[in-house]
Amino acid sequence: MTVTIPPKKRKLPTQAIGAKIFHSVNIVSLFLMLTSGLQIYNANPVFGGRAGLHIPPIFTLGGWLAGGRHWHFAAMWLFSLNLLWYGFYILFTQRWRHRFVGANDIKALQKSQNNKRLIYAWHRIIYTSIIPILLLALLTGMGMYKPAQFPWIVDMFGNWQSLRVVHFASVPMVIIFVIIHSFLGRKAGGEELTESMFW
Repeated sequence: MTVTIPPKKRKLPTQAIGAKIFHSVNIVSLFLMLTSGLQIYNANPVFGGRAGLHIPPIFTLGGWLAGGRHWHFAAMWLFSLNLLWYGFYILFTQRWRHRFVGANDIKALQKSQNNKRLIYAWHRIIYTSIIPILLLALLTGMGMYKPAQFPWIVDMFGNWQSLRVVHFASVPMVIIFVIIHSFLGRKAGGEELTESMFW
């Protein structure tokens, strides 16, 4: 008599509820900031002045300049508070030990032949690199939002136009991060890992 042993069921990845909330709120707030930011951009394009490249209305949110600003700043507060509480969350739960780049990751890139280990190393490098980019986006955004209250932010970048260019340039960097972050997540754990970040 032959006994058939059923194949071992693969364990699906799970994430803490805090990580799920963080990723979900981030996606929503980033989408709102991007589309409302494009509405603000249309009022006075960064490149080419008022006659510069305009974004089609289907990709914008707010309907007009003031509407775009209302949406943009509301989403900015949502995004900022989400980042702040997540910072406390990873600090107190010590998740930061597994999320950010360390000396072992640099060594792995130089010596390791393990493909999965290399993916994790790159993931931590990318995850760490987004922090200064997000801080730059928030700093320049705050300078544009309240230039009278924070003139030193404008002065840091030379003038108002330079501040706008830097803020605008942070947007594609965040989009590139999201694409690479998602790609590396799929390489590390497939669709299941990506889905586990949200539900």
